Amino acid sequence: MEDIKFSSSLSQQEMKENFAGFDFFDGLMEGLTEALAHSKGKATAETFSRKRSLPDVNVAEIRSALNMTQRSFASMLGVSPRTVESWEAGRTTPTPTAKKLLYLIREDHRLAQRLMEA
Repeated sequence: MEDIKFSSSLSQQEMKENFAGFDFFDGLMEGLTEALAHSKGKATAETFSRKRSLPDVNVAEIRSALNMTQRSFASMLGVSPRTVESWEAGRTTPTPTAKKLLYLIREDHRLAQRLMEA
């Protein structure tokens, strides 16, 4: 079996900063506890609820800071322009995964450029 290789455009220092305060052991234990509860038939909706809150994001502010139209922003994210419009109007909210991605884009605009190139 071939060894898995990890590569990143981030420096070692940037990676350390990104994961500062994240306890991998606690995350692993939480996942194992959830799996055990599931295997014993004791899993409930609360078992799988995440204790960490999702970041607050203002889609319109992020898009505006990037000087992007709703159409180009939607294309970058892989969603429809109508979805971006709905998020900005407050009719719907981004999925947890989308919220995390939007948060990362807000914190580092270079990620938006990389997504546009992908």
